[in-house]
Amino acid sequence: MILAVAAVLYSTSAFAQADKPPMVGDKPLVQVKPKGTKEAAANPAAAKGKPQSIAVRLQACLEIDDGTKDRLNCYDAVIPPAPKPKPAKAKGYADCRFFKEEDERLTCFNGFAESIPKLPKN
Repeated sequence: MILAVAAVLYSTSAFAQADKPPMVGDKPLVQVKPKGTKEAAANPAAAKGKPQSIAVRLQACLEIDDGTKDRLNCYDAVIPPAPKPKPAKAKGYADCRFFKEEDERLTCFNGFAESIPKLPKN
């Protein structure tokens, strides 16, 4: 009798370890992954699914205290720096990334971000 019970328990455990996914009725069980990513947590405006223009993202950096490393990091997140040995005067906001000195880059971005006309908020 003990041998029969052991055989039944062994066969059910072997059956439970099959390579097939778990089933609910006749359909496979689906595991849902949570929505959201690290990027969505860092930038809540991007999490809404509506892509923002560079101008809007640069203007958002103006809300951070002026002359701080945080504001420069915000600008650098929008337009990553790519310093050149001796850049000429910036003709557009994208040229600010070529300045090697952080103070020069911050001043350059501030000048262009402040000159952008305010866009209406929807």
